[in-house]
Amino acid sequence: MNVPRKNTRPQPALRKLELRVRNTRPQRAPQEKYSEPTRLLCFHKPYGVLSQFTPEGKWQGLKDWIDVPGVYVAGRLDADSEGLLLLTNDGQLQARIADPRHKMEKTYWVQVEGVPDEAALQRLRDGMELNDGKTLPAKARLIEPQPAMWPRNPPIRVRQSIPDCWIELIIREGKNRQVRRMTAAVGHPTLRLVRMAIGPYSLQGLEPGQWVDVLPA
Repeated sequence: MNVPRKNTRPQPALRKLELRVRNTRPQRAPQEKYSEPTRLLCFHKPYGVLSQFTPEGKWQGLKDWIDVPGVYVAGRLDADSEGLLLLTNDGQLQARIADPRHKMEKTYWVQVEGVPDEAALQRLRDGMELNDGKTLPAKARLIEPQPAMWPRNPPIRVRQSIPDCWIELIIREGKNRQVRRMTAAVGHPTLRLVRMAIGPYSLQGLEPGQWVDVLPA
């Protein structure tokens, strides 16, 4: 995959990109329930940004990155995680994406301490007991070759005596900090967590801090 440039705050060039995207966003016929066409935004959430418009403490809010009125987050992503965040102005679409009952697949690339063996990966696939119940079966694999990812600000901690690697983990639920707890349970704590896709919606082509309108699938 292409390695985006380091981008920790929106730059003037990014503002121009967002304007271009807004002016060319796909149009949909108005629905009776809404005065505006349905909008669905794919946002590449950087590290340190909350899944809400209002900032809190050291964390930024979405208002620093997205200036679209009337859209709401569909499925949260922790401030210390990166990657795809969806926003929409359609309540039914928001529920379909965010509600665990719909079991929409979420794809994560996870940088972990050590290199999980096949037994550890199988435990992730089978589901495991956490303190709030057993996880559903998942898909897990080592990413080979290891991906070249964009720099994170701040960078992860590095322990010279312990190697690290990237794994892909695909789950269909959303327990609190689930991926981090799953990798820790098999002895490989998460160092960096990036959500690459939610169902048919992908992070592909977006640099940190960028967003684009897409047509709902």
